[in-house]
Amino acid sequence: MVDKRLLVLGAGPAQLGVLAAARRLGLLVVAADRDPSAPGFRYAHRRAIVSVEDEQALERLARAERIDGVIAPGSDRPLAIAARIAHKLGVPHPLSPETAATASARQRERERFATAGVPQTEAVLCRTLDEIEAAAEAIGYPCLISAAVRQAQRGLVADPAGLPAAVAEALGDSRNDFCLVEALPGGAELTANGYVVDGELRPLTVTDEAGETPPTLDVPAVHAWPAAAPPEALEAVAAAAAALGVAAGPVTARVAIGEDGPRIVRLAPRLGGGHDAELCRVALGVDLNMLAVRGALGEPVRADDLEPGRQAGGACIRFLLAPPGELRAVTGLEDAYGLDGIRGIRVYRRPGHVFGEVRKPADRAGAVLAVGGDRDEALERAARALELIRFETVDAAALV
Repeated sequence: MVDKRLLVLGAGPAQLGVLAAARRLGLLVVAADRDPSAPGFRYAHRRAIVSVEDEQALERLARAERIDGVIAPGSDRPLAIAARIAHKLGVPHPLSPETAATASARQRERERFATAGVPQTEAVLCRTLDEIEAAAEAIGYPCLISAAVRQAQRGLVADPAGLPAAVAEALGDSRNDFCLVEALPGGAELTANGYVVDGELRPLTVTDEAGETPPTLDVPAVHAWPAAAPPEALEAVAAAAAALGVAAGPVTARVAIGEDGPRIVRLAPRLGGGHDAELCRVALGVDLNMLAVRGALGEPVRADDLEPGRQAGGACIRFLLAPPGELRAVTGLEDAYGLDGIRGIRVYRRPGHVFGEVRKPADRAGAVLAVGGDRDEALERAARALELIRFETVDAAALV
């Protein structure tokens, strides 16, 4: 694969693992991101400051760079674009344009699940405030409001008084004027990651949030492995992937476990965006980032490649949060690296970056990857590392 050219759509925190893997494989890496300070650009040979949703610009870039493959890891928004560009250029891609387009549209995905009988959380597509109010009343409070696009942040609404503000925020994240009103999943919510080979899902890691309160909904503070999952949960993930027509490549899914059994919250035929692949590598010895890159270039990925080579007792990702303000320095990294069980520390931003309220995953400051004899020990080790790492910020407004 040396000297092959890979276009990576995105250079943010969610793409760091794939970018690093591509470099390790000796590829010429072209990265596209609209953020000039995106942390993943340090792994790229070529940088393109362009939105990963600007399909025409990305296609021109792909043709000019004579790419051998394109990948959209950790993000739903460019998923269909990557598949269409690969199709137009005649380069390999694990997803067909149709499958990628369906998986990129939440309502279309839900309709496909319903047709195939895949158990999923209850949701109603609405356009007017009257429809939203009626749906929320039927589903019951508390409920969730989000834009009808992939990776839209869900807003928790406790009562009717909170609806107008939640709807306004959801529409601000939408390309249209549709909203989804979703039932609040009862019980645990799990994240399942696997890889599809010849149309068959090979499950790998299942994680949960270890009962810890996230900084905001859909922005976890931790992923802990292993998490208890009934067999029916993985069967639901496999059925969801099959319903979308996923024949090959990585899959990440969120599954709600309630009294009526597991239900799919979301499924995306891509790598997870919360360092799920790095966690899989230290937990099971399976390098999902490397396999996803190989798959994007048309290289064969076999079932044997997904057999665990080793298994830790427990593993986790704990995310770093920074106080609001302009970043001046990050301290304590060397001491944190020296702790037992610490397998990796990601710091997303350099001095000069301005941190604000944590509203989406990219607003986090970094992550710590840890292993232990069991998951509790891994969580404790990562927590000790977080105590040592400090983000020194100053009031950005005071500097103006």
